[in-house]
Amino acid sequence: MKKRLVVDISDAKVSADPDVVLTTYSLGSCIGVCLFDAIAHVGGMLHYQLPSSSLDQPKADQFPFMFADTGMEILVKKLLSMGAGIKRTQVKIAGGASMATGPKGFDIGKRNYLSIRKVLWQHGLFIDGEDVGGQSPRNMYLNMADGIVTVRSVGLEKKL
Repeated sequence: MKKRLVVDISDAKVSADPDVVLTTYSLGSCIGVCLFDAIAHVGGMLHYQLPSSSLDQPKADQFPFMFADTGMEILVKKLLSMGAGIKRTQVKIAGGASMATGPKGFDIGKRNYLSIRKVLWQHGLFIDGEDVGGQSPRNMYLNMADGIVTVRSVGLEKKL
């Protein structure tokens, strides 16, 4: 039986346990980022809300996983400390939807997407699979046994 390890909003988790499925729910304009190194057999997931810590530095100091840049910095360092290799790490992302409930005119989903592409590039990482945009929230799952990322949205399921 697989153990679900839930990654909340503005949170990140790492694992090397093949019986774990890293799981996050309700990715609207937020973005979920899954990193997985199949050789070291370590992976992690970040669920961030906002594109840049420069929007609110005191909040970023208190809640670094709320932002793409500070959240990825911590997640990448942790995975490297667990033996992950940047060149071997697979990157899958989901979310960045344009949600009717959010503030109008800010297009946070699109800004979050553009931000994560830049942050990943700064770390020498590139996106291997994505399910972004649209207007529906998503749930995202990283199976630690094989690194497969599954996204569920509006009754549909796809593997990235």
